[in-house]
Amino acid sequence: MWLGASAHAALPRPVARALLDAGVPLSSVAVIVQRAGEPVPLVSYQPRRPMTPASVIKLVTTLASLALLGRDYRWKTEAFLRGRLHDGRLDGDIVVKGHGDPKITVEQWQAFMASLRANGLTDIRGDLVLDRSDFSLPPHDPAAFDNEPQKPYNVGPDALLVNFKSVRLGFAANTLGTAIGIAMDPALPNVVLGGTLMPDATGACGNWRGDAGAVFLDSGETAAVHFNGQYRLDCGARDWYVALLDHPHYVQGMFTRFFNAAGGHFAGAVRDGRAPPHAVAFATLESPPLYDIVRDVNKLSNNVMASQLFLTLAAVSQPLPATPDKAAATIKRWLAKQKIAMPELVIRNGSGLSREDRVSARSLARLLAAADASEVRDEFASSLAVAAVDGTVQRRFQNGDVAGQALLKTGSLEGVRALAGYVIDGRGARWIVVAIVNDPHAARAQAALDMLVQWTFTNAQSPGPGH
Repeated sequence: MWLGASAHAALPRPVARALLDAGVPLSSVAVIVQRAGEPVPLVSYQPRRPMTPASVIKLVTTLASLALLGRDYRWKTEAFLRGRLHDGRLDGDIVVKGHGDPKITVEQWQAFMASLRANGLTDIRGDLVLDRSDFSLPPHDPAAFDNEPQKPYNVGPDALLVNFKSVRLGFAANTLGTAIGIAMDPALPNVVLGGTLMPDATGACGNWRGDAGAVFLDSGETAAVHFNGQYRLDCGARDWYVALLDHPHYVQGMFTRFFNAAGGHFAGAVRDGRAPPHAVAFATLESPPLYDIVRDVNKLSNNVMASQLFLTLAAVSQPLPATPDKAAATIKRWLAKQKIAMPELVIRNGSGLSREDRVSARSLARLLAAADASEVRDEFASSLAVAAVDGTVQRRFQNGDVAGQALLKTGSLEGVRALAGYVIDGRGARWIVVAIVNDPHAARAQAALDMLVQWTFTNAQSPGPGH
């Protein structure tokens, strides 16, 4: 069963063999398997080695958020009037202040705009002023990480983040297959959609995005998307989510689009500013509770939502504005207070989308053990993806009896594969599993990591009565 000199230092033999067969040296791997509530691991391989964890670091961000903010914490986005309101007309500016809400959807934004109208605002003669001062952030280059600036996962955090700063491009052929319709949702006034796609009935769908010949022209204030390629009919209906504009001009587009759609009138400019001090909000948008947000962060591995959580920790515990350094310090103070030793921890943005993040398998196991014994145990565990059921592991473990019996957070970057979470064995005992691979061939290690989860379910035995 074991490969190595001793049980506690060794990897399960089939897992070790799978890694080696995939060309991944065991020196690139760190693993912990430990029953929750027990002090000694069943498997402990390079447990202290600092590793790049990718999105598994979200476990730190989300547990700290649940513990420090509370499961029912809600964010507010507020609108203030600066000027005289008479018969529905505002002779002045409207100020919208964000406090870091991680997930303002199109539907929620529509409701917010409708509340402005319901409260008596019809015509805004001034500008849209955005108060984004709760966060102070370094310049963000969405292309810096992987040269994919339109990918929504590369959107930077912002105190006033709306709809992940993204639009959905929908593609579908007409009933005769003679033309391809392209639609943008939401349709923003400062984003132009143009070009045509030629229908192609000759082959399988394949790389449909590449075939579309998309050109993105994005100045920050305005953007244009142009298509001049083909679309294979075998693709059926498809969606492509892209991030466009800078944060202020995206909010301006959303405000103009949905306030006017609600029956109001706004045609002003946008600029940054501050909400009037001690003023009463004219309208307020309240977020869903934190426990709902944490589910999205972990199950779907949403990077920008994780970064919003990370910065919120600083915003509520330290003098404003929140910064990444303040957020990291807040987490480390909380860990120290909880006596969760993570001495090597480096956390830059809370999401794992950083090559500088570091954590060991042992530290993550300690975090998971602390979560299992905490008051937020259920909320934290239910936020993890369920093997073969949902989230980032919905399509994994389909052929194993561990399906439905593992709660996991996964992580992947170029050169990194990781997973961490809980496996519930046949007797109902909960096992902590952490595995991190840092290697140029890390992508080949996924099957071996899945094998470790299955091995834990099948082979890790709960102690009998009296043990």
